[in-house]
Amino acid sequence: MIGIFAALGAAYAGTFASFLFREQTKYFSASQLNLIKSLIAFLIFFPALFTIDIFSNYKNIIILIISGFLGIAVGDTFFLSALKRIGTRKTLTIEALSPILANILGSLLINESISLQAWIGTVIVTLSLIGISIDKTVDDDYDLRLKTKYGFLYAIISVLCTVLAAVLARLVLSNSDLNPLQSSELRLFGSLIILIPFVRIDFIKINNNVPKRSKVKLLLASFLGTNIELLLQQTVFKFLTVGLGWTLLSCAPAISLLFAKAEGEKMNIVTIFLTFMTIFGVLISLNA
Repeated sequence: MIGIFAALGAAYAGTFASFLFREQTKYFSASQLNLIKSLIAFLIFFPALFTIDIFSNYKNIIILIISGFLGIAVGDTFFLSALKRIGTRKTLTIEALSPILANILGSLLINESISLQAWIGTVIVTLSLIGISIDKTVDDDYDLRLKTKYGFLYAIISVLCTVLAAVLARLVLSNSDLNPLQSSELRLFGSLIILIPFVRIDFIKINNNVPKRSKVKLLLASFLGTNIELLLQQTVFKFLTVGLGWTLLSCAPAISLLFAKAEGEKMNIVTIFLTFMTIFGVLISLNA
């Protein structure tokens, strides 16, 4: 039950944070936003580093650093790029295609068994989300279509990186005494190793040009979408298989309906129906 509640909590925290992050793309590039949120989250979790036995866990530490590089430095940068182009609901829709990939990679790379019922639920989720993603909710404009095309591509790359990173984290959490808080901080450290040398940020310019309200939202989004979501995700992978964990985390598109109107998305009965079919697929997988 801990893993289930953690997954639902992560889905809600991540969805709300995505909505807040999209507002910040007016002031920052995707890579700048990723660095700022990762740095804030790293500093909040910093005390966890002093609780890690480096010498007995050095192999696991290396794996988690690689996981952070893939899932946070690369995956989150593409995720934020997709948010800017196609909005919260569509981005989370593509991100939620990860259950079927998670099932496949979990089975192939770390030998996790998958029941037939879990596969049926995953397929229902996948097909429903594909239906949502191709639903026409934008104007018939060439520049907008091109922007949407790249947005979907970035979201797909984000899925690949994030799921592979999750498999690595699951491998460590299920075979070591490292806890979710420690693994979260190590993954954040792995992301910063890559982001800091290559991303330039003018903090003086940010202080002068970014409204105070947006700064507060950025801090809240970083806490919810990085600290809380990452910690809950690591808790999920401590107790659940990668496939089942990502299937539960895929509730995000349904939650994102709450923010669709605020972002100017056009909703219709088909989109709503397919979203709730996603939830139905999740429930089937959950009862497997």
